[in-house]
Amino acid sequence: MNEPTASEHQADPHRRARLRWRARRGLLENDLIFERFFERYEQNLSDADVGALTALLELSDNELMDLLMARAEPEGELTNPATRHILALLRSC
Repeated sequence: MNEPTASEHQADPHRRARLRWRARRGLLENDLIFERFFERYEQNLSDADVGALTALLELSDNELMDLLMARAEPEGELTNPATRHILALLRSC
């Protein structure tokens, strides 16, 4: 992940904390992936990253799992560079 510039960095720790809480899922597999993701990347998330992650978290657990396991690819509003970037990071976890 590239180091964000000061203007790109998500400086609001409360927003990141809310996002981390929201990432708690009903499927253990999803929980484990998100736990590793936040351990690795939380402090460096940009506003664009937070937005992309928020959009992914709107999906159902099963839809999200299919994306994380590469059984499906993003469609519709999720087909943008920011979402693909976050999805690649999540898949690497």
